[in-house]
Amino acid sequence: MSRKIIVWLAGAGLICAGAVCYPALAQSMSAAIAAALADPERPAADTARDANRHPGEIIAFAGVKPGQKIAEFAPGGGYYTRILAKTVGPNGRVYSIYVASQGDKAAKGASTVAATNPNVSLVPLNGTSFSLPEKVDVAWITDNYHDFLNPGYGALDMPTFDKAILDVLKPGGVLLIEDYQTVPGAGATQTSTLHRIEESLVKSQVTGAGFVFDGESPVLKNPNDDHTLKLFDPSIRGRVDQYVLRFRKPR
Repeated sequence: MSRKIIVWLAGAGLICAGAVCYPALAQSMSAAIAAALADPERPAADTARDANRHPGEIIAFAGVKPGQKIAEFAPGGGYYTRILAKTVGPNGRVYSIYVASQGDKAAKGASTVAATNPNVSLVPLNGTSFSLPEKVDVAWITDNYHDFLNPGYGALDMPTFDKAILDVLKPGGVLLIEDYQTVPGAGATQTSTLHRIEESLVKSQVTGAGFVFDGESPVLKNPNDDHTLKLFDPSIRGRVDQYVLRFRKPR
């Protein structure tokens, strides 16, 4: 098997892995991230979503590096599980934490990734409780923070859940939350209808658990989204206005 050549093209503002190049934006996407995105094991259905999801920029924004330990909540189809596993590499680990009450459906995506990535471990989430064998560098919740308020995900008490995440992070560790914006004042009233949650509420809940707000990436912003449609509506799907928030556990 040929070895991928990772190069930094300074003049073009690109990082390339093999024949595939990605823009190196303000978050300074690393060669490890570029290589993970260019991995030939990634399904075509995943790579087709990259243009809208901007995984490289978001992983860079979270500060994910080789050797780190990641707690990924609600892995879904394993889109991010696979990229994170390749980014942290063989000396890192991804704990893919699925909702136990959802059974095989919740674990299927991460199980598929774990079958070919030995650094991925599946961990059940029972209510707000989960158990990891070590502290982690990054906690990861993309597109699912709002779901944890819904009955299908256990209708969790979010202050308790956020505190459990804080406790499993190393001092200085990062919590990355990506979710869907709604109209001002809606709070959490549309989590089960439009599948949106207000950014200000997320910030309030997470900082209330002891985190410090540490920044926001604009990479998924869409000013053309008026926040009134369900995120699965064909006219907006894949282009919903989203916020990407970084919180940090105090040292």
